[in-house]
Amino acid sequence: MEFAGQVAVVTGGAQGIGRAVCEELQQRGARVVIWDNDQELAAKTAAELGTGSLAAPVDIADWSNVCAARDETLEAAGRIDILVNSAGVAGMNATVEDYPIEEFAKIVDINLLGTFHVNKAVVPTMRSAGYGRIVNVASIAGKEGNPNASAYSASKAGVIGLTKSLGKELAGQDIAVNCVTPAAARTRIFDQMSQEHIDYMLSKIPRNRFLEVAEAASMIAWLCSRDNSFTTGGVFDLSGGRATY
Repeated sequence: MEFAGQVAVVTGGAQGIGRAVCEELQQRGARVVIWDNDQELAAKTAAELGTGSLAAPVDIADWSNVCAARDETLEAAGRIDILVNSAGVAGMNATVEDYPIEEFAKIVDINLLGTFHVNKAVVPTMRSAGYGRIVNVASIAGKEGNPNASAYSASKAGVIGLTKSLGKELAGQDIAVNCVTPAAARTRIFDQMSQEHIDYMLSKIPRNRFLEVAEAASMIAWLCSRDNSFTTGGVFDLSGGRATY
């Protein structure tokens, strides 16, 4: 899996799984562009990665903001070969009947509409180039539905459906669109969850531990590679055995 000469956009790349993906792709020769709403942390991460890595402040829930980031990236790097959409939020834990409508809408705006915005903005560039690899980071919650996390579960289920649809739309070209469904990894997203919910997630993982971000990055890197020349519209399990369908 070599990425020399390729440009990879990673949303949410300043930390967590996104940062691990940036490190993996950069070590294999890609030039990484971090799209993240934490401008200061994104710039710091890009500086630490070095070798031409860039950072652009992006609110993926804002369509015009995503388009501006795409144009800025093309101007600075000339191309976009790889897109990994890792940006997302967990939201609060509450039952459906107690879930605030505004909070539900916010989670869907970022996790689902944000993924749609980023895919929509980048696909024409890949289509023009005749090549591309897209990986959307969904969640095991999108397969199974976690109790007291309806907004997160629903938004990630939507990401899975979006990925399958787009993968079929682009199947006649050398543009692969896949998603991964991680179990929980111990990142800053845990700060948004109750301890009870964290304990619940761990109890459901047959491997009896949380996902390591480097493990996610390794699978995502293969999905981003030229070696992945056939699979598209796929859903790849990263749940430690919880749900392998």
